[in-house]
Amino acid sequence: MMKRSLKLFVLLLTIFLLSNAQQKPNVIIMVTDDQGYGDIGAHGNTIINTPAMDKLHSESIRLTNFHVDPSCAPTRAALMSGKYSHHARVWHTVRGGNHMRASEISMADVFQHNGYQTGMFGKWHLGANYPYRPMDRGFEEWLGCGDGGTGTSDCYFWNDRVNDMYWHNGEREYREGFNPDVFYTSAEEYIKKRKKNKPFFIYLPTYIPHKPYTSPYKNLGEQYVKYIGKGIEKDCPPFYALIEHIDGNIAKLRQVLEDEGIADNTIIIFMTDNGSTHGRHAFNAGMSGGKGSTSDGGHRVPFFIHWPKGGITGGKDINTLSAHIDVLPTLAELCGMKFPKAKENDLDGRSLVPLFKDNVASWPDRTIVVEKQREVERNPSNSAIMTQKWRLVGHNKLFDIDNDPGQKNNVFKDHPEVVKKLMADFDKHWQKVTVDDRSFPTPIVGTKHDKEIFLSISELRDGNGFAHGYSASGREAKGVWHIEAYKSGIYEFEVCRWPKEVDATFTGIPEITKKVDAWSNKSPKTALMTSGKLTAIPYGAVSLKVGDEFYEMRDVKADTKTMTFNVKLNKGKTIVDAVFYNKEGKQITNAYYVYVRRK
Repeated sequence: MMKRSLKLFVLLLTIFLLSNAQQKPNVIIMVTDDQGYGDIGAHGNTIINTPAMDKLHSESIRLTNFHVDPSCAPTRAALMSGKYSHHARVWHTVRGGNHMRASEISMADVFQHNGYQTGMFGKWHLGANYPYRPMDRGFEEWLGCGDGGTGTSDCYFWNDRVNDMYWHNGEREYREGFNPDVFYTSAEEYIKKRKKNKPFFIYLPTYIPHKPYTSPYKNLGEQYVKYIGKGIEKDCPPFYALIEHIDGNIAKLRQVLEDEGIADNTIIIFMTDNGSTHGRHAFNAGMSGGKGSTSDGGHRVPFFIHWPKGGITGGKDINTLSAHIDVLPTLAELCGMKFPKAKENDLDGRSLVPLFKDNVASWPDRTIVVEKQREVERNPSNSAIMTQKWRLVGHNKLFDIDNDPGQKNNVFKDHPEVVKKLMADFDKHWQKVTVDDRSFPTPIVGTKHDKEIFLSISELRDGNGFAHGYSASGREAKGVWHIEAYKSGIYEFEVCRWPKEVDATFTGIPEITKKVDAWSNKSPKTALMTSGKLTAIPYGAVSLKVGDEFYEMRDVKADTKTMTFNVKLNKGKTIVDAVFYNKEGKQITNAYYVYVRRK
């Protein structure tokens, strides 16, 4: 009898726990790339067509004073960590400055810790190779292309955003279709195949409308043509057309939620990663500046949040100062999540739930800092120090944002007490975020998680290269890679002029075998994402130096495609320095690509 009662108790407890798990809301965060506050019809743009975004806007709570970083990787780091991007060691989009510190606990880690299914479909831009990939940061399902986008140096060389090779949970996989459609369709399939007794978290950041403006449709079809002659600069029509295209995907995704019967208990967030690339030349909602700027047009972006079951609906604007660092603590409170102990007191943001509950009057003012970043050396002058009323930009421009939203009237000399207070706040911020801020990313080789790591030019600290076009045209790359050997042993270092999928010799150029699937407004005949002329360079030799123990130089022969060096590594960190020379023995460039694996 006792055994039967115990079994019944366990059964009832299990049913209760499963029921409770199902009550937790699902969460979907959609992020578009380079779309600004003014690039939405509902925000007053009379040219662009965004019916799905407009509908979500009408049904959501809107944060109308919401800020991110002026460029993409830093924004993504702050969103995923709940910390200032600089505090999470992300200060650039390339040069290895986009690798979120390996010890950071990500948003996906938090959701997973609380029993959520976790999936990511789209642009990561927070690091390549173990332990920096999405699958290493809490995402059980991951589909993406190059870390920073199609055409970046760690992406499949022939990708053009149509019928491409993707990273799927760490393995290359071919997918047909237009890049954003692949991501949204994959997210929809993930929802349909989900475990019904567990909530899910989906992170859905697209690569568009970021350049290059490619599409599977000639001239982007009717979406492109209808924007021509509307009084906007020449690159704006395809930019708007791509926004309209993603708008259609949003509508389809929401229909799937309805069909699955989970729309009411799914939190939907829509936001963008920085200001508009066309804000200076098109509708910008009265702001100055665009992507890359510390003026509001560079970092004030749309933020819609919708959750019918939680009462977050109704088309309500909240103009209280808020930022990307607030999203994680807000979702933690809305979803009733507990942080892992290491994360409990490690946030720079705060929960915005009180604002959703109309507690604006009791909300204390605070100072939020936005940095321009993208510099190897520290430069605290490229920042915006913000409160609800004030913007101190570049340390010598002060704007009363309530009365001067366009930031036209510099009142720096009129309010020395305000400047002094904001500078003191900045000093505290700077002291906190700059600890270990310029250390190198260190991918780990020789683990079961990532048997072969791929080092490419976007991780070289000293150069400007980040895309295949840079190496395709034979430009000079500068810098070294930092890696860590998981265990001592012999490792193979395969040094390449071209990525292995290109299959070309050191001194030759690849034969283009992939069908060109995409139309590009820049290059209608070939939209391959090399963005640089395929150039033959008469390399004469290659050297590899690893730490202080290994150095070897070899001559390049006519049929040399790659060079593999066997190197004995001790467990721990080391530096990789590979160099290409001309026939006379003069250094031309550091190597573009190196594959490393344990024998």
